[in-house]
Amino acid sequence: MAETNKKATLTIGNDTYDLPILSPTEGPDVVDVRKLYGQADVFTYDPGFTSTASCDSAITYIDGEEGVLLHRGYPIDQLAEKSHFLEVCYLLLYGELPTAAQLEDFESRVTNHTMVHEQMHRFFTGFRRDAHPMAIMTGVVGAMSAFYHDSTDIHDPWHREVASIRLIAKMPTIAAMAYKYSIGQPFVYPRNDLDFAGNFLRMCFSVPAEDYQVNPILSRAMDRIFTLHADHEQNASTSTVRLASSSGANPFACIAAGIACLWGPAHGGANQAALESLKEIGTPDRIPEFIARAKDKDDPFRLMGFGHRVYKNFDPRAKVMKQSADEVLDLLGVENNPILAVAKEVEKQALEDDYFVDRKLFPNVDFYSGIILEAMGFPTSMFTPIFAVSRTVGWVSQWKEMIEDPQMKIGRPRQLYTGPSQRDYVDVENR
Repeated sequence: MAETNKKATLTIGNDTYDLPILSPTEGPDVVDVRKLYGQADVFTYDPGFTSTASCDSAITYIDGEEGVLLHRGYPIDQLAEKSHFLEVCYLLLYGELPTAAQLEDFESRVTNHTMVHEQMHRFFTGFRRDAHPMAIMTGVVGAMSAFYHDSTDIHDPWHREVASIRLIAKMPTIAAMAYKYSIGQPFVYPRNDLDFAGNFLRMCFSVPAEDYQVNPILSRAMDRIFTLHADHEQNASTSTVRLASSSGANPFACIAAGIACLWGPAHGGANQAALESLKEIGTPDRIPEFIARAKDKDDPFRLMGFGHRVYKNFDPRAKVMKQSADEVLDLLGVENNPILAVAKEVEKQALEDDYFVDRKLFPNVDFYSGIILEAMGFPTSMFTPIFAVSRTVGWVSQWKEMIEDPQMKIGRPRQLYTGPSQRDYVDVENR
């Protein structure tokens, strides 16, 4: 970020104010309003902060108009095609792709931290059996601060490093335990001879009564899901983590806050919404009816999983995810799963429909990830927890970047007050 010679001039009544303009390495220039309140006694108004940069960051860049997603400068499709999740984790955390020795060391550190404290098992049994896995994860991750006192001092670089590794390593174990608890099966301990994605699949689907062999196609698809959801700039949950961390809260509490925000259906529940949309359609013969409804602006029905709030052209993650979806469906088939049959036909018809093509309403990453997870056998209640496993490295990377930023201040958004003006209190007998 660099200050340019350009200035923005703001006129308020008879007064004018010159505001500095900052230039990023990618993306639009930014008008610096940090001193505006002190100079002019006014705030800016931007509900949802959709036109406001809340921080500067070197981690992820998105150009929604062009369909670009970069992690530390590397396009997401190249990372998903040529790399794997833990290598991308290293990139997000440390800024550069690792050497072979660095990657081996990092993978070893993550692998050796996948077990959770045995006493934490008791937390799970305190929840009702029908508790949503996200509720369990929010509580258990927050409780990690009560177990790992050697990694809660945010001002200690070593504490930050240990906390980062622990969160990345233990999140899939916690998510799998939440799933196992919800279906009444025993917890499955992680194994150090499996990779990150394969280990997660085994912890979710193996049972003591028989051996479980990780299918490499399913493991690769799971790894891609993790990779494609690893970070997404200053989205709602990432901003929540940053806001929580600005108060000096410990890392486990901050990530628990991110999980709680991700739980919302407008955020982490998007792939679940896409699958539920397919279930509403029900059978392939009803697809034309629902596509017509989706095109009717007076009909409340929305065909979820098409288009994206950020990407106005195409979702760069979707192409890679579609390849994984095709591989998984070729392996597992769709004959006995009507939802997957509907998904394949919806994709075909929408891509041939001028309404969708002209408006660039292409299938997004949530459409394909929902299909993959359904085919693997995950219930929709596990879709968002899997998203949380993926996004943990993004949250941790953004958290570390913020803590290490000398400009860090506690978050304090302003407001446009619309309540009553000051008035005098009236005793109850005179009201």
